[in-house]
Formats: sequence, structure tokens, C-alpha cells
Amino acid sequence: LALSHHFRPSNATQARTMSDLPGLPPAELLKPGGYKPFFDDLLTQEDALHTIKVMFEDELKKNVNLQRVSAPMFLTKNSGFNDNLNGVERPATFAPRDFQDIKLEVPFSLAKWKRWALHYYKCPAGKGLVTDMRGLRCDDDVDFTHSLYVDQWDWEKAIGPDDRNMEYLQTTVKGIYKAVVDTEKEIAKKFGLEAVLPEEIKFFSSDEMLKEYPDLTPKERENVLCEKHGAVFLMGIGGFKEDGVTLRHDGRAPDYDDWITERPDGGFGLNGDLLVWNPVLKGSFELSSMGIRVSPEVLLKQLDIMK
Repeated sequence: LALSHHFRPSNATQARTMSDLPGLPPAELLKPGGYKPFFDDLLTQEDALHTIKVMFEDELKKNVNLQRVSAPMFLTKNSGFNDNLNGVERPATFAPRDFQDIKLEVPFSLAKWKRWALHYYKCPAGKGLVTDMRGLRCDDDVDFTHSLYVDQWDWEKAIGPDDRNMEYLQTTVKGIYKAVVDTEKEIAKKFGLEAVLPEEIKFFSSDEMLKEYPDLTPKERENVLCEKHGAVFLMGIGGFKEDGVTLRHDGRAPDYDDWITERPDGGFGLNGDLLVWNPVLKGSFELSSMGIRVSPEVLLKQLDIMK
């Protein structure tokens, strides 16, 4: 679950001259008086952020059966543990003063390291790991929900072959979403905020939404769902439309999670994005990108598709 840093203009003149540039919040929020932070006291705001960090992690561990472990701040280039993302992004790289022949990289994410960590910590099926990961993304598109600095919970869970199905995926999503809702309720109670999330999350298929709204962009389809339902899990992220060229919804690496296995609902993919409606930004807001990992057979098929 990613935490993002938000851009806020320092004065009204900046708001007027920059409101039409890409990567900024809706123009009305940049106008004088368009947005007012809830917390006037920055120390209280930090207290609220810390409460979220501690409580959500505890609820996530309980609901999904995870154990917290420490995350690496850097990885050796030769380890192969850094996430490739889309294969073109540059990692922040350095060499230690006394070991100039060793190239170290600040991780983009711990997508690959976590899989190794399950083996290292000898996690049995049904048990997983969670870590508070910090990283840098030098080539990220910086906007009001994305930053060069990454601060997110990275988690991974060992499962058995019989757990590779839609029911297990949805049960896990419900556990994660409950942690989000319970954390929001506690924060609202402690600091006098309004809780806006619905109690239940709804499940939808990207294949289904593509047929229902063929003329909308992926982001517009997400907005339609989130504005209507408040919180949704959109299953089936990655792969192409029938033309074999256009992305079905959004990109997903072939060695990440399963986006080709057919589900009982007729859609494809044992993965998805957890999205909520953001009433301030008036749009969908991604909290988690997740899914059941590829099996050896699925990995080979997805690599062949992406050739």
C-alpha cells in the first residue's frame, strides 16, 4: 500500500500559473481557499500519520497472518533482487568508498526480494511477511499522488497450489480492506475526522468493464466504479485486448502476478488493484496493487505473450 507525497502550491500566483500543467490536482483545489488542510498543527498531523502507520500494520498482520521483518535500504546489482518495473527506469546507484567494484541500488520495490525472504524465513503455507519499505524512483512521473520517494508496505505470503483461485484472492482482499476501514474509523474517532469509506468492498472484472464502457479510458472506468461504490477491487490487470496490441487495462510485468488464468466469472487473471473514491481529488485512488504470483507454467505463458 503506497503512501504518496502531495504537491501544494506555496501561493496564489503559483496556483494560477500552474493549474493547467499535467501532474497537478484539480484546478479548483489550487485556487485560493480551494483546499484547506484539516490539521492546522503539524505536530498533530504527524501524530495522526504515525497512528495510521502503526495501527494499519497491526491490523494487516492480524487479518492476513503476516510477520513484520526489516527491509533492505539497498541491494547489490548482481543479486537480481531489485524490481525491474517496466525495464527502462534507472535505479539510484552507488558504490561504497572501500568497495568500488560493488554496485549497490536503492530498491524500486521489494517485489522480488520478498519472494526470497519467504524462503529465508522458512514461512509455511498460510504465513507471510510484511515490511515498511523505503525506496527511490528517479524516473517516476511526479504528480500529486506520486513521488520520487517511495514509502509503502510490501508484503508477501506463502500459499499452497490449492489456494491459486479467485476465492482465496477475494478473501485476502477483504482482509486488507477491513484493515483499511478499521484504521480509518480509529483515526476519525481520535482526531475528529469524517470516515468516508464503505463497510464492504465490491469486486469487478476489467474484462467486464471493458465491454460495458468500451469508449472510456482505464482511468475513466475506474472513476465510474469508485464514484458509484466507494471501494472496489478491479480484477484482471495486465495483458492485452483481443487485438494483441492494446493493453486490456494497465500494464503488469510477466514475472509478477497471474493475469491470464481464467476465473469462474469468465474474466482472466488472479490479480487486481484495490481502489477507493477520493472525495478531495474527485477521482479513483489506488491503495494496493496485488495478486497471486505466477506459477512456472503461467510465467512461461506470460513471457511468451509479452515477446
